[in-house]
Parts: sequence; C-alpha cells; structure tokens
Amino acid sequence: MDIQFEPEEQRFRELAREWLSSNVPGTPRPLDGRDMLSFDVSWQQRQHEAGWAGISWPEEYGGRGLTTLQQLIWYEEYARADAPFIGANFVGVNHAGPTLIALGSSAQREEHLEQILRGAAIWCQGFSEPGAGSDLASLRTRGEVDGEHLVVSGQKIWTSFAHMAQYQELLVRTGPSDSRHKGLTWVICDMHAPGVEIRPIREMSGEQHFCEVFYDKVRLPLSSVVGEINAGWQVAMATLAFERGTAFLADQVGLARQVDSLIAFAQETTDHAGRPLIGDDEVRRALAMLRAEVTALRSMAYAVVSQAARSGMPGAEGSLVKLYVSQLSQTLHKLTVKLMGSQSLLFGYGATGPVCEYLRSYAASIAGGTSAIQREIIADRMLVLPRSR
Repeated sequence: MDIQFEPEEQRFRELAREWLSSNVPGTPRPLDGRDMLSFDVSWQQRQHEAGWAGISWPEEYGGRGLTTLQQLIWYEEYARADAPFIGANFVGVNHAGPTLIALGSSAQREEHLEQILRGAAIWCQGFSEPGAGSDLASLRTRGEVDGEHLVVSGQKIWTSFAHMAQYQELLVRTGPSDSRHKGLTWVICDMHAPGVEIRPIREMSGEQHFCEVFYDKVRLPLSSVVGEINAGWQVAMATLAFERGTAFLADQVGLARQVDSLIAFAQETTDHAGRPLIGDDEVRRALAMLRAEVTALRSMAYAVVSQAARSGMPGAEGSLVKLYVSQLSQTLHKLTVKLMGSQSLLFGYGATGPVCEYLRSYAASIAGGTSAIQREIIADRMLVLPRSR
C-alpha cells in the first residue's frame, strides 16, 4: 500500500473542512418519520448544490470525477465536523448509484443518477427475505417474463426506508426454483407500482425505518433490468462490494471520532470517590485497546482504498472492513454505556443517544451480510481456504 497526500489532496481537505464548518446543520437529525426524511433530503440537496455530492462519481453522471482517496478524505472531514448520518439517501448514494454507474444502461444512468445525487429520489434495497437473508442464492421472490414486463410476486424484509422510497434495487428469481445464484435478476422496482404493499417495522431502539415489502403481480418493464435476465448474481455482488467496501469507509472514520470522545469523557468524569474514570486500570486498558483497534481499522480502510484505486471496483477486502467495523462498533458502544452508567439513560432514545447507539450496533453484524458471511468471503476469496459447507 502506498497512500500519500499530495498538495492537491491537502488543499481538497482544507476546502472540505472549511465548507463543512460553515454548512453542517445546527439541529440534530430527527429519529424517524417525515421530519427525518425532510432533513435527509435537505442536507443532500445542500451538498449537491455546493458540489460535495458524488465526489468520486464520473463528471458525466453529475459527480466531481475525483479519486477514491479524496472520497476518503471527505469522509474523514465529514466525521470530524460531526456531520449527520446520510440516512434515507444511503442506498441510493452508496450502492445503487455506483452499481448503475458500473453496470447500468445509458438510459438507466440518465434517468436515475442525477436524481440520486440531488436527493430527489430515495432508494431502498430489496434483497433479504424471510428464510433468505445472507444466503441470497436461496431467495424465492419470483419474477416471470411476460412480454415487455417482469411480473414480480413474493416478499422482502428488513428493507430500510421502503415506506419513503421511490425506487428499489430488487433481486428476484427468474430461473427455475433450484437455480440458486444462476437464476437471479437485478431489477429497478418502482415502489409506487400497483401491487406493492409496504409494512413498517418498529425496532427495539425506537426507530421505524425497516419494512416488510409484499409484491402481488407487480409489473416492471424489462428496461428496468440491470444487466441481463438470470445474470443478477454478478450485479448483486457488485452492489454488495460497494456496500461493504467504500460505503463502510465513513463508518470507520466515525468510530475513530467516537473513541476520542469516549476517552475525553473518561478523563473529565469522576467516579463516586472523586477519581477520574480513566484512572481505573481496567478502563484505561479498554480505552487503549479501542484506540489501537480504530488505528488498525483506519490502516485497513486505506488498504481497501488502495486496492480499489488499482482495480476500479471494491473487492473482497471490503468484507474485512465491514466485519471489523461491526465488531468494534459493538465493543465501543457497550463500553460507552458502561462508563456513562445511568447518565446514558438521560439521552433517552434519541438518534445520537448512547443507549440507541448501543442497541443499533447489534444490527451492524447483520445488515449488509452477517459477520458469519463476511468470514466466509474472507476465507474463500482472500485466504483461498476450503468452503465450510
């Protein structure tokens, strides 16, 4: 790995820091509902109008055409400025858009990419099903070709922001029932098409952005298929590579900032005897380990950036970052609640409260592919070990 910051990149960092300092919203992001959606869309629009959306997207698709390293610099400054979570724009900006850039048709790019960047269209992901979460090759939602349409029937679950989305990256089975990964198709689903029913799910954290989605003979034009019929596995793997690779770079940067904040809290807060929390050997060791781990995670993220810059596409290395982020997030938020004790409850279930963050951290080991699946990918594609099953 050879990543160095050239004068141009240092200047980019300065410009990003300056703009964020003046433009990060001064009010917290709402927890859920229409207020949250309005907040997310407004913030995305502000970034787009100022030229800070789609930093690494090609200029012909509305981006700035800059490098993945500059995208990482943006994430670092974004976290430093305590800018809000991308929220409802996550799927569109971080993996639907990049998937269309890499594998979509000219018409699909023309129709969707600018809308995604300026926050005019919210996307959701229709991959997981009851009984087919991380094992996408076993999904059963059916797509039948009927003339110029694909007729879809079935069910998806854990679909973030489906009740707010205009479009969905939908994976369906178009081959025989036993065709596994060879019979899947990736299609753009209009979430307002007749036959689509959406049921929100409330989480234990108090949020309500997951949904169940049901499809009853939903007719989607074949022009909405990305790639080819029965070739959706390759498209889905590209989508997941973006989700587990570059999309998680922002998360690792945010974790580093949170560790620094927790260390400061332990230095400034005293226990019942009036001693600083960080004076306890166990606390000090735990915080030192966290700092060491976020430093290692940062190096790992830079390695992923270096690899992506050479190949033009995130690879299996992204699973290392995704797995490490999931584990470290749970460790960090568990320690945060432990150190804060009853103080952590004073924040209630707010979007940035420690209790909410602790509860949410357990979803990190499931969303985007379980930790077990990430280990399988690492073992198979990077270590070339025999499959476990």
